[in-house]
Amino acid sequence: MAIDTSRTFKPINIALLTVSDTRGPEDDTSGDILAERIKAAGHHLAARAIEKDDASRIASRLNNWIDDRSVDAVVITGGTGLTGRDVTPEALDRVKTRDIPGFGELFRWLSFKTIGTSTIQSRACAVVARGTYIFALPGSNGAVKDGWDGILAEQLDSRNRPCNFVELMPRLLEK
Repeated sequence: MAIDTSRTFKPINIALLTVSDTRGPEDDTSGDILAERIKAAGHHLAARAIEKDDASRIASRLNNWIDDRSVDAVVITGGTGLTGRDVTPEALDRVKTRDIPGFGELFRWLSFKTIGTSTIQSRACAVVARGTYIFALPGSNGAVKDGWDGILAEQLDSRNRPCNFVELMPRLLEK
């Protein structure tokens, strides 16, 4: 990461969604890790929720946050595996304007260093949806650490060079 200290840090508003059939607020450890990292980085935790592994419910929650102009980005943990209940990527397909394919590719590359070839079971992905970034990470504590520390911490820092997601935000709705 190349932080340009001559630039001013611009905090953004991030909503956090945990997708799980089994976790509740008391045991959402991956969500807790992300919430701590979002705040520690200087960003604002705009909202936090847990949804069951149901593509319609996930898409509905995402649409509410996308339509809320005070939410700049959404980070999701969970629902990115290969089982029949893992439907987060399908929910993103319902709301997306465009894919960010490099996010999933980079996540799996970083994850390979930690869990080897098991990373191939991850469908981590990212999209832009009507001007809002949405990043979907697996639900494990290690995966959210890899995704935040290895990608999002840098790309959501407006001082990161040579470029970052924050500086593109005003242009995401261009035609």
